[in-house]
Amino acid sequence: MAYSLEPVSQDCYPGTTVLVNKLNIRDEATLNEAEALITYINASKLEYCPLEGVFDFTHYKAIHHFLFSELYDWAGQVRKVNISKKATCFCRPERIETQAQLIFQRLKERDCFKGLSHHDFVDEIVDFYCVTNMLHPFREGNGRTQRAFLAQLIRNAGYDINWAEVDGDLLMIATIQAAQGVTDLLRSVFQESVREGVF
Repeated sequence: MAYSLEPVSQDCYPGTTVLVNKLNIRDEATLNEAEALITYINASKLEYCPLEGVFDFTHYKAIHHFLFSELYDWAGQVRKVNISKKATCFCRPERIETQAQLIFQRLKERDCFKGLSHHDFVDEIVDFYCVTNMLHPFREGNGRTQRAFLAQLIRNAGYDINWAEVDGDLLMIATIQAAQGVTDLLRSVFQESVREGVF
């Protein structure tokens, strides 16, 4: 949970940075392990049975809820605290809903990127990845939600991606660079990872 928070560790047990959770785990390493296991299982379920939705912000939040509701009461809810990570400051909580409306309205207007050439599709996915990363609407679990949503969005458009084949360290570096406005590496990652769908 490598977020920087201001100024109080909201949603955490008193005197700690451990998020209050339904399992009442008070140790951060133990919580991280439980969270990783639970969300891995739930993400695997989504691979075989995608969550129905129309690729709007409600759909996005529903995926977060599906992944994290066994752990957190606030799963699927927009965060109420400012967060930053590796010198990247994410969207302020009071602006999340407004920004999300713009992001997902554009997605709707672009027909969820269906019918695009691979080159144009990758460009759109890179842009969508960047804006949803900067939105970072949840207290925790933004990357996992983003990847689950993107997998479903990509397949809906006739392409495919296997996140297990994506180098996680490379994606992290590309994401950090993209947050600073340099998207070349991120585009390269998606260019290689997004393929014609096999159905």
